[in-house]
Amino acid sequence: MNRGESSGRVTRADVAAAAGTSVAVVSYVVNNGPRPVSAATRARVLDAIELTGYRPDVVARALAGGFTHTFGLLVPDVSNRFFAELAHQVEEHVYASGHLILLADSADDPVRERELMNALMERRVDGIMLASVDADPDLSGAIAGGTPVVLLDRIAPSALTSSVVPDNMGGARAATEHLIGHGHRRIGFIAGPSGLPTSQDRTAGWAGALAAAGLERGPLVEAPFSRSGGLEAGRRLLRGADRPDAVFASNDQQAVGLLRAAHDLGIRVPEDLGVITFDGSQDAAFAIPSLSSVVQPLAEIAEHAVRLLLARPHVTARVTTGHTLALRASCGCPDGPTSP
Repeated sequence: MNRGESSGRVTRADVAAAAGTSVAVVSYVVNNGPRPVSAATRARVLDAIELTGYRPDVVARALAGGFTHTFGLLVPDVSNRFFAELAHQVEEHVYASGHLILLADSADDPVRERELMNALMERRVDGIMLASVDADPDLSGAIAGGTPVVLLDRIAPSALTSSVVPDNMGGARAATEHLIGHGHRRIGFIAGPSGLPTSQDRTAGWAGALAAAGLERGPLVEAPFSRSGGLEAGRRLLRGADRPDAVFASNDQQAVGLLRAAHDLGIRVPEDLGVITFDGSQDAAFAIPSLSSVVQPLAEIAEHAVRLLLARPHVTARVTTGHTLALRASCGCPDGPTSP
């Protein structure tokens, strides 16, 4: 049989016909057992595999062994630089473990997120890493089906689910304290959606730093975690006569939008407005001016998440990672190395 003569997927039956043997013998050769095959027959089968272009069904073999060696990663917006960089780090660690990753984007839609969760489970992934759009995502289907889930950037609502989160409150407090150290006294805040624990923790860190310094809260504007959200929030914060002298933005995307708002209004950063943000993606480093930022340790987050999914037997844990400050021009610092 020539490859050009085959119309469709080559099967073990095709290999058996080309080798003049049984399908069972082909299986023994492909799977290296469970029964021995003579050297001459093995050579015939291997020649037939080469001749027909047969490729073993990896998924079927994996399912037979109980594992597919694939993980799912579900994020709210893969176009967001933070999630793109997180996905890259996850892929690096998954690849190093000999597994594959299936990446899905919920587009900030909880209905689509649930549908994609179901689709990943239908594909029998060995585990799912989820950055949810919900504060309390419904993981009952995964738990009932025995699919391990690691929540990223969210505290696990169930003891049966793991989570890996940054120190959102501590990072936000450190960022605000840094602005206070520059002499700023009216520090505004662009918060994320109020229903998300991430937003609540970063808001608490900002408010806590101001209270500890004996300062009143500056203006707060809630906005989506996006450039357009930051642009609109920036316009609202900066148009008034009592505008803040510094702003802490909940993520880099918002901060990039804030920079555009300041530019449009003729407000100089950092001369007229100090800015610091949270995440530490490449967007922060390449913005003009470069953005000071609380840096999330993405490689560490990915390593913890993959390790939890690889654990056999499966274990659950709640991991909180640290953070660093990358101090750059937007707060008035010269660009330099990160500091703990």
